[in-house]
Amino acid sequence: MSGVTRRPRVVIIGAGFGGLYAARQLANQPVDVLLIDRNNFHLFTPLLYQVATCALDPSQIAYPIRRIFRKNKNIHFRLGTVIAIDTHGRSITVREDNAEEHIEPFDYLIVATGTETNFFGNTDLQKRGFGMKDLSDAVTLRNHILRLFEKAAWETSETERRALTTIAVVGGGPTGLETAGAIYELYNYVLKAEYAHLQQMEARVILLEAMDHLLDPYPEGLRQAAYDQLKSIGVEVMLNAKVKHLAEDHIELEDGRTIPTHTLVWSAGVKANSVTAMLGVNLERGGRIPIQPTLEVTGLNGIYAVGDIAHLIDPKNNHPYPQVIPVANQQGSLAAKNIMRAIQNQPQEAFQYHDRGIMATIGRRRAVAYPFYKLQLTGWFAWITWLLLHLVWLLGFRNQIVVFINWVWNYLTFDRSVRIILHQKQYLPEAVKKEEVAAR
Repeated sequence: MSGVTRRPRVVIIGAGFGGLYAARQLANQPVDVLLIDRNNFHLFTPLLYQVATCALDPSQIAYPIRRIFRKNKNIHFRLGTVIAIDTHGRSITVREDNAEEHIEPFDYLIVATGTETNFFGNTDLQKRGFGMKDLSDAVTLRNHILRLFEKAAWETSETERRALTTIAVVGGGPTGLETAGAIYELYNYVLKAEYAHLQQMEARVILLEAMDHLLDPYPEGLRQAAYDQLKSIGVEVMLNAKVKHLAEDHIELEDGRTIPTHTLVWSAGVKANSVTAMLGVNLERGGRIPIQPTLEVTGLNGIYAVGDIAHLIDPKNNHPYPQVIPVANQQGSLAAKNIMRAIQNQPQEAFQYHDRGIMATIGRRRAVAYPFYKLQLTGWFAWITWLLLHLVWLLGFRNQIVVFINWVWNYLTFDRSVRIILHQKQYLPEAVKKEEVAAR
């Protein structure tokens, strides 16, 4: 009786950009792939801030994982949370939502779990600050902003009313700029008209940056262009401004200044997902996993780390590769290729990053890009380029069409239709509620 040769099994933890590109590369290859994620969708994170500022519906920037791989018989998806990794026994432990646990063996492992918000140990920020890392963060912030404006409409104290309609965004990187610009335009183009009968309603958006400039990786000319464009739409920019304390109704800066506000959006730092600690290796700054040029984790053969959680020095500048989507995409693809080379007893390739540039949009007809195919773009040209590229990168033709229509509608009418306050209460059958309580 002839035996059946078992195909190598590859487990991918995380269906973000790195994990998605790895799975795509392994599709229809002679391996069995198990893709695990806590969500059943792939999230297009660059547009999270547009969900938070009422420009897009959450479903328009998320795409079901099962649909992506429905035609690839060797790709299997499971919804769950990885709670342990046995690097010696070559297995992971996955917990379902109902608390049931499963042990899944692997021959090769790709860790692509991404990052989470880093509050740098500040418990006040962690308790009261708003992150921008997933859909629930974006929807929570949207609800909060809209609810505060409704509360301000009832408020009789001018001081408290101004605090309710003041929004502070911390972080002078692309996410901070995009969020600050979008929040101000939400007020200036949409909410201002709807609260026009309340003459005392005025919004204030403040961008706080701890350094003396914005967009640290960009050249001085584009930093200044970004600063000028933010100021031109009405955003207040405070440089050398470090947050010392966040209370319920105000922010205290280290230089003694106080900002009355009920809203602080934190985009000033990220750290690697807690899964990285399960590998049992010495982690680099920010909890990133040290990897070899082949993308294998240092000291762990057959285990790869890609994307924001991976720490690999770029020989061109002697700094770690940036935590940006193109790096994750390219590393995910190469990790999958190197696994196939390892299976075929072929030498693995070293990672070489093909940099296509970085960009940040600031608002309507305002953006900066550097160096976009060796060009520095500002203003309208950079903005159009940003829009087109993000449409191309967005998964799903339906999502691309819907987002494009929304953008055109918003541009022509100065309107944002997704202004619904969700109270986020769970209305579940009693049997389901009891099961959830028992599971806890």
